[in-house]
Amino acid sequence: MAVTLEQAQRVGYTCLKALLRFAFMVANNLVAIPSYVLYLIVLQPLRVLDSKSFWYIEGVLFKWLLAMVASWGWWAGYTVVEWGDDVKAVSEDEAMVLVNHQATGDVCTLMMCLQDKGTVVRQMMWLMDHIFKYTNFGIVSLIHGDFFIRQGRAHRDQQLLLLKEHLEKYYRSRNRKWIVLFPEGGFLRKRRETSQAFAKKNNLPFLEHVTLPRIGATQVILKTLVAPQENGTPAGRDAVIKESKSKGLQWVIDTTIAYPKGELLDIQTWILGYRQPMVTHVHYRIFPVKDVPAEPEALTHWLYQRFIEKEDLLTHFYETGAFPPLEGQTKAISREMTLSNLWLVGIQSLAFLSGGMWYCIFQYFYHCLF
Repeated sequence: MAVTLEQAQRVGYTCLKALLRFAFMVANNLVAIPSYVLYLIVLQPLRVLDSKSFWYIEGVLFKWLLAMVASWGWWAGYTVVEWGDDVKAVSEDEAMVLVNHQATGDVCTLMMCLQDKGTVVRQMMWLMDHIFKYTNFGIVSLIHGDFFIRQGRAHRDQQLLLLKEHLEKYYRSRNRKWIVLFPEGGFLRKRRETSQAFAKKNNLPFLEHVTLPRIGATQVILKTLVAPQENGTPAGRDAVIKESKSKGLQWVIDTTIAYPKGELLDIQTWILGYRQPMVTHVHYRIFPVKDVPAEPEALTHWLYQRFIEKEDLLTHFYETGAFPPLEGQTKAISREMTLSNLWLVGIQSLAFLSGGMWYCIFQYFYHCLF
C-alpha cells in the first residue's frame, strides 16, 4: 500500500521528535548525574560532622534526579491516575511497597506518581535487579543506598543475608521511610510460564496478569524493620530499631500498576515519546503491618492472597477500563496525579546550570595546573 504524504510527514515528525528527546535525555544525564556525585563529594566533611543533614541534602538531590526522569514521560503526555487508598496519609510513616512488575516503565511510573507524596521519594530505598547497577543511574542508586539483588536459586540464601546486613547498616542510619520491591522477581512475560507450572503442581490459582510472588525479600524486610511485637516478631530481635527510636515498619502498601488494554510502557517509549499520550493506572491498598503474619507459611499465604487480589483487580480493569470500588464504596474513586511544569523546568535548569558550573571549575583548575 502506498504511503501518503501525510503519513510520511507524521513518521518524519515522530522520528525527529524521538531523536531530539534522546539527545535531551543524554545531555540531561551528562550534567545531572555527575553534578549529583560531585556535590556529594564536596559535602563529605558535612557527612562526618552532621550525617543527618548530609543525607537530607542527598535525599533532595535524589528526588530531583527522579523528577527529571518523571519529566521525560510527563512532557510526552504519559500521565498517571491513582485509585484505592490515599497513600499520602501514610507518607511520613515507614512502609513497605509491594509492586507487580510488567515492564521497565513500571519504575518510571513509580518515580512519577510518588513525586507528590511528601518526603517519600527522598527517603525511600529501592530493591532492584543487580543488572541495574551497571546502567547510567547505577552510581546514583549505589550512593543513595539502594539494594541490588541477584536473582536465581544459587544466589538466594547469600542475597537474603546481604539484604539483612544492608538494611541494618543503611536503612535507619540514612533515615529511610519507604522500601520498594517487586516480589515477583522479574518481568511478567519472563516469569509467567514458570509461575503457572508451579501453581499447577502445588494446586494454586492459575494467574494470567501477575505471577506468584517470592517470599524471601519480603520476609527479611519484615523481620529486620518491624518493631518488636508489631506482628509477632520476638522482642529484642532488632537492635537497630531501639537505637534509632523508630516506630518501625508500620504499613504494607500493595501497589498494582495497570496499562490500558494491556499495552505496556517501556523505558524506550518513556525516553523517546514515540507513542501517543496515555494514562497509566495505579491502585493502592494499605495494610497495617500488625495484620501481616510473621510466620513463614502464614506470610507466604498472605502474600499469595495479595497477588490473587491483584489478578482480580487487573482482570476487572482490562474488562472495564477502571478498578473496582474499595470495600464500603459504591463507586470507585480515581485521582489524577499532577506535576508542576514550572517545578520541572526549574529542576532541569538547575541541573544544566550545575553542569556548567562544574565544567568551569574543572577548566579553571586544569589551566592552573597545566
